[in-house]
Amino acid sequence: MEPVLTAHVRARREAAGLRPGDLAAQAGVSRQALHAIETGAYVPNTLTTFRLARALNCLAEDLFTLSAPQVGAVLCGPPAGGHFPPGPLRVQLAQVGPRLLAYPLRGEAALGQDADGVAQSGGEAGGEVRVERLAGAEVARHTLVVAGCDPALGLLTRQVGRGPEARGQPLRALWHPATSLDALRALGRGEAHAAGIHLWEAGSGESNLPAVRRELPEIPTQLFTLWSWEQGLMVAPGNPHGISGVADLLRPGLRLAGRGPGAGSRVLLDAWLAGLGLDETGRARLPGYRDEAPTPLAAAARVASGAADAAPGPRSAAQAYGLDFVPVQRERFDLAVPRDHLSHPALAALLFGAAQPGFQAELRALGGYDPAHAGQPWKSTA
Repeated sequence: MEPVLTAHVRARREAAGLRPGDLAAQAGVSRQALHAIETGAYVPNTLTTFRLARALNCLAEDLFTLSAPQVGAVLCGPPAGGHFPPGPLRVQLAQVGPRLLAYPLRGEAALGQDADGVAQSGGEAGGEVRVERLAGAEVARHTLVVAGCDPALGLLTRQVGRGPEARGQPLRALWHPATSLDALRALGRGEAHAAGIHLWEAGSGESNLPAVRRELPEIPTQLFTLWSWEQGLMVAPGNPHGISGVADLLRPGLRLAGRGPGAGSRVLLDAWLAGLGLDETGRARLPGYRDEAPTPLAAAARVASGAADAAPGPRSAAQAYGLDFVPVQRERFDLAVPRDHLSHPALAALLFGAAQPGFQAELRALGGYDPAHAGQPWKSTA
């Protein structure tokens, strides 16, 4: 959409106590022309604008403002409760299929990342908002949205635009934090191009593919290998409680920091505890099991603060907070991409970046990662 010119002539005239006919005479225009100018139906020429400004004793730029172009977009989230607070929201924009989506910048991202626009108000996730665009439309068209829980996805998305796949295009990838299950469901709703997932099934011993088939039965999807990582128990520095495995979580006096339903670490924890004979009721009785941290790093933070003695999660999250780590299982972490998004130019750049030695060296330094086959196609549901 084109920028919008807003006229303030009437407000200035009324503040000056002038009647329409008086101002029209001083500006050398008819009353009908002045009415058209005041209502925005007609843009005056330069001479008339300066005559109006002189008659109203103000600057010419005080009479008109040129606002940034506005677009309609679907507000994505959801935050806790499914609603965003009223008032302007800084958002990043992405074109996913036929829809323009607005992703509010929250938390640290609200202060540390550039916005593509400002939504005029909050509201319910999934609703349409008007966005005053700060960046060009091509940014949204060349943006790949990746949903998932692993903070390393933020490191990966920053690789986009650095390799030859960019070919002069303003390619970009955004990481949209979400549990593995929520990330798959975002694909189903058309709110992301790709989902980083780790959903292991104890019964079959399979990772990710069964969950993709369940959640996206009508959407042909390609899975790419990203990495494997160590999952286990994050414990306080020095492991003061002497935790050596999952069975120690049953000891009296220990408090967990749990994860929410749909989180891959919650799936693993439930499987580990089920292996010890605890059903859903028994698991719920464990102190802190229902204290559900929203992300792996949030779970690590609870252990670091002393609010919990242990939490399920990856070695990388434990290392980020200086915690000790008790390894339990190595697990796949894959990228699920619906077939309709396989041709997105930023996807090729993302996979290229995942295979680069520099990125892989950084990933290994985070702790517990093995990216040996990163970026390679793995399985398909087509």
